[in-house]
Amino acid sequence: MKPYPEWLHLLAWVYLGLCTAIALWIVFDILSGRRQRMWIMHLVWPITAMYFGPVAAWLYVRSRPVSVASSPRPDEHTKEHMQQMEPTREQVSIADFHCGAGCTIGDILGEGGLFLIGGSVATFVAGSEFATKLVVDFVLAYALGIFFQYFTIVPMRGLSPGKGILAAMRADTISIAAFEIGMFAWMALTRFVFFPEPTRIHPNMAVFWFMMQIAMIVGWATAYPANVWLLRKGWKEKMPMYPSMHAMQQHKLPRAA
Repeated sequence: MKPYPEWLHLLAWVYLGLCTAIALWIVFDILSGRRQRMWIMHLVWPITAMYFGPVAAWLYVRSRPVSVASSPRPDEHTKEHMQQMEPTREQVSIADFHCGAGCTIGDILGEGGLFLIGGSVATFVAGSEFATKLVVDFVLAYALGIFFQYFTIVPMRGLSPGKGILAAMRADTISIAAFEIGMFAWMALTRFVFFPEPTRIHPNMAVFWFMMQIAMIVGWATAYPANVWLLRKGWKEKMPMYPSMHAMQQHKLPRAA
């Protein structure tokens, strides 16, 4: 007997399938020629779609180039004005997606790996399986989050590897921490309130990953204010929206003479 109602089982499979289909569509769209200016976004977008589904698709369409030929790079004058403007909701969301991508991959590796290994390894933190998951998930999410931020910030600023790592850590440490707080809160509710013993769910169940998708969305929401602050401080870079003329019209920026 399943530890959850059948409707939840069906809902989990439907949403997992929808998110997978959207992620594959984004990959296909990128490979068809709509390349992002930063190669790391070729990973960030489909990873984000794996938990944010339709929202990721909507933001991806708003931020992708209309075509390969119609996506000129913004000139220095335009970029300078863009950096002085308040970050848009789309820019904050995309900045949030960078740490979210690291958290997503880290949690998949952490949750799946601990489940497969099992035994004493799964309870090495204070003899608690849940505490072990939190520690492993956070370590992996932090390392991967810095990786995604490094390949965002270094190309935009032209930094050396050493300075790039420090800049990525400064840019994403607060964001990742805020993301994980929201995600861990939902994981705790799932583990101890929604599916306590003996109705626990495990990584070999669709409902488990559906709950993890919700955890990612909650984490994105709790990290959103942190990303607003980081963009305003200039610790994170505002991603240029496609095409550049759209951004100029939206913000009413003057063209370079």
